Amino acid sequence: MARSGNKTVPTGESVEAFLSSVQPSAKAADARALDALFRTVTGFEPAMWGPSIVGYGRYHYRYKSGREGDFLATGFSPRKTALSIYIMPGYADFGDILSRLGKHKTGKSCLYVNKLADIDPEVLSELIRAGLADLETHWPVHPG
Repeated sequence: MARSGNKTVPTGESVEAFLSSVQPSAKAADARALDALFRTVTGFEPAMWGPSIVGYGRYHYRYKSGREGDFLATGFSPRKTALSIYIMPGYADFGDILSRLGKHKTGKSCLYVNKLADIDPEVLSELIRAGLADLETHWPVHPG
């Protein structure tokens, strides 16, 4: 079976050290708030995926093509321009939740938020739960 060769893999690096390095201070505060929210909603301990993604849970995928690999179930990255929030496998069925979230942009499996004050954290929690439930219908989600 073909392995994915994903560039984004668990690194074993310290989540706390990463969160402590986030700049500026407002983005660091948002990152810490997201960490607390993801821990509460998922019940999972975080792990670093690549140099800048804080992931919660993981899943193993195997496509009909034979390609397979492991990836984070959900998580976030405090990027320079925006907070990137990862909901796998995507947002196809979450329009009703997204309409109540607040100011954001979406990509295939990413939600982009300039700052947490722009969105409703309760709605984000609902979205994370919905994303994990949807992912679980495709591949089993494991704590880490």
